[in-house]
Amino acid sequence: MSDASAWLNRIFYVNGEDALSEPGYLHKIKTLDELAAIVDTAKAAGRRVVFANGIFDVLHGGHISYLEDAAAQGDLLIVAVNSDSSTRGLKGEGRPYYPQQHRLEILAAMAMVDYVVLFDTPTVAPLLERLRPHVHAKGTDYTRETVPERDTALALGIEIYIAGNPKENASRKIISRLRGEGNGP
Repeated sequence: MSDASAWLNRIFYVNGEDALSEPGYLHKIKTLDELAAIVDTAKAAGRRVVFANGIFDVLHGGHISYLEDAAAQGDLLIVAVNSDSSTRGLKGEGRPYYPQQHRLEILAAMAMVDYVVLFDTPTVAPLLERLRPHVHAKGTDYTRETVPERDTALALGIEIYIAGNPKENASRKIISRLRGEGNGP
């Protein structure tokens, strides 16, 4: 077997199964209806549910810090991912760089993430209303006062938690560097 074949086997085959046909993490991608039932069951079992969201287009260390800290706030971490059209509405034409299905799968493959769901609304307020998690985690580019869903979360009794390390990475800075528009780390 060539080195390239061995490498491909390590990436695409897990325990002898073709990981491309049905990776073991795809079960983590859910619809909102499926998640509502999961959350109800988790809450009935006394589990603390944490909800995070974002575009997650150009993944970096800040995203990992955000998700790890969010996951540490409870027993079950749900991550909502902006759809392609929602991302374009927020970031402009040319975004996202990765299509929504790829972004869902990347997040689903992360150990700290229990479930992912796609959303197509300007904010996740409708998802908070439907799922009613214990905690709504946002990254350090927000404060408790600037979280877009703040009023919804407070009205529903959902704790707002600012998760992750201080903002040092930003996708827009990384994109700018890749385009040759900026210097530095």
